[in-house]
Amino acid sequence: MRPILLFLLPMVFFAISCVNPPEFPNEPVITFESLSKTQIYQFTNGPLDSIQIHFSFTDGDGDLSQLDSGAVDVFLTDSRLGIANPFRIPAIPAEGTGNGISGDIFLNLINTTTICCIFNNFFCAEDPALPIDTLSYTIQIKDRAGNMSNIIRTDVIEILCLGQ
Repeated sequence: MRPILLFLLPMVFFAISCVNPPEFPNEPVITFESLSKTQIYQFTNGPLDSIQIHFSFTDGDGDLSQLDSGAVDVFLTDSRLGIANPFRIPAIPAEGTGNGISGDIFLNLINTTTICCIFNNFFCAEDPALPIDTLSYTIQIKDRAGNMSNIIRTDVIEILCLGQ
């Protein structure tokens, strides 16, 4: 009987060691994952168009998503202007966040005034000599404690400035 017990005992310890929760830092950490595409029409000259930015996150204390309805926790900054567009992370339930959280965020950008060609300080310009503008976005998030994440950058996005 003892040889069987000694054989099962290491398997029980192995199973228990596999369920340890991950250890994440208290500051959010984000990783750029992908863009749905790398070209989009300028809103004034093309069809309604959109692009999706996908990035992942971890947060050790699980305090992402602001409780105040007016607070901002995602900052998407246009590389050409340095102007941040604010976004909000939907509410994340507090249950189960004691060991940290991880997940994916998808930002859907529609080609409205935020995706527009800029030439010679003119916004939403159309110039046959300059049919394409390019930009990338930097992204940073903030948790409820005010901890800022690292900054990530998207791939380059081409804006098609001329009508079809």
